[in-house]
Amino acid sequence: MTLRPWVLALLLIAAGAAGGGVAAAVQAWRAPAAGGDVRAFLLAHPDVIPEAMQRLQERESGKAIAANRPAVEQPFAGAVGGNPAGDVTIVTYMDYACGYCRSSLPDLASVVKDDGKVRIVYRELPILSADSRTAAQWALAAAEQGKYLPFHEALFAAGRPTPAAVAAAAQAAGLDLARARRVAASPQVAAELGKNLQTAGALGMTGTPAWVIGDRILSGAVGAAALRDAVAAARAA
Repeated sequence: MTLRPWVLALLLIAAGAAGGGVAAAVQAWRAPAAGGDVRAFLLAHPDVIPEAMQRLQERESGKAIAANRPAVEQPFAGAVGGNPAGDVTIVTYMDYACGYCRSSLPDLASVVKDDGKVRIVYRELPILSADSRTAAQWALAAAEQGKYLPFHEALFAAGRPTPAAVAAAAQAAGLDLARARRVAASPQVAAELGKNLQTAGALGMTGTPAWVIGDRILSGAVGAAALRDAVAAARAA
């Protein structure tokens, strides 16, 4: 019986989680009735299967992040927050039409307030509507003027990213509107949005908000505690 590579990986991880060690898993793999031994092992330790799958997913995520780290962590100029010299980077992928993204803002603000050593990289991932893309273009235009956060916060506070809301956020942030229009329509901004979409796909992201912290990918409005846990894990790595 030939087992798929992911089954072997699961067995190795499960053996470690159950305390059997890699040697025990390899012995089972090499046995003449390997398929039966694998089944018996997993049936004897069903509690380790979810943990093993999570560990396997984390390993695969870590590999994907490592392969795309510059595209993930090097920001579009000005689209940053927190401590620029922080020892851990939180990368947040957001869409201005995403209610869960809006509800996550206080969580991120809490982490930044309580931990003076985190750096935030903001990634525009406009996947929900045409208005999302226009809003993302203007957010990057605001970043080019050094006014990303005022625009970002004003637009999320407005609710849906309608053209009127984008215009109001641009006014509130004090943007040079003519300059912002040029930058929003520029090839540089288009390239940034295309890169973000491509990178998100490579990392297996399926929605917003999504977070990359160290070698972990978190999906959804995970809360401040989960963000802090991921920051602590990145520091300990």
